[in-house]
Amino acid sequence: MYSKRQQHVRFTKMQGAGNDYVYIDCFREQVKDAGALAKKVSNRHFGIGSDGLVLIMPSEECDFRMRMFNTDGSEAEMCGNASRCIGKYVYERGLTTKKDLTLETKAGVKHLQLFTAAGGKVDKVCVDMGEPVLDPAAIPVNKAGKSVVDEPFSVASRHFRITCVSMGNPHTVVFVEEKPDEEWMNLGYLIENHTLFPCRTNVEFVHVLSSEEMEMRVWERGAGETLACGTGACAVLVAAVLNNLTKRKALIRLPGGDLEVEWRGQDNRVYMTGNAEIVFDGEFYI
Repeated sequence: MYSKRQQHVRFTKMQGAGNDYVYIDCFREQVKDAGALAKKVSNRHFGIGSDGLVLIMPSEECDFRMRMFNTDGSEAEMCGNASRCIGKYVYERGLTTKKDLTLETKAGVKHLQLFTAAGGKVDKVCVDMGEPVLDPAAIPVNKAGKSVVDEPFSVASRHFRITCVSMGNPHTVVFVEEKPDEEWMNLGYLIENHTLFPCRTNVEFVHVLSSEEMEMRVWERGAGETLACGTGACAVLVAAVLNNLTKRKALIRLPGGDLEVEWRGQDNRVYMTGNAEIVFDGEFYI
């Protein structure tokens, strides 16, 4: 029995390529302070445990709207893995019968294509992530010029080269000669909070395996290292193409799973395809 004084909210834990979030269906639930709640539910010892909080909401212009909050309570513009999970949730929970959806985000409208398997379950979701942004002022990066591609960068006495891309949120891509190790990951926080990036940045460390395959580890802005990042995988492919390292379509291997990413020349848009899984449902006491 619930105490009348004790508030609770129903949630669903989901993951896409290991990028796990707590999802709240705001068609049925109310959230007053999402930033504070994100801190509580994300804690892996005293909360549910996740990379953040995602609200599934009504939209006046799209089929659905998403708001996403990092583990530190800050609100992010967009998350590709979370977008796929929303597609699975709204279809399997009966909020829509459509397999082509529009999703309102702080990074603009995203288009989702759902692929169903036997039993009507959503197996994969393809997200149209939009056009990459290379203008430093729009990413943003405190640097003059038309782009930041293969530019020298130094932090903590380490010297390497970076490529910056926005996929609705800022990314800084570092290509390394071998599989990214802990030494590289230890630089994530320093790069994220460097003065070059006025809104901070997500950081990807990438090893190119072939012209059609890469492996990456990601340091997410406001969350630290996570098992996957959808917008990060898209930024990585764009950066690889700009540096003449891969083709325009590649498999990107992350610690939490694989993502298929394509930067199509005909429309200049990036498309990301991957899985989405429901882990469990529950109720969280506030």
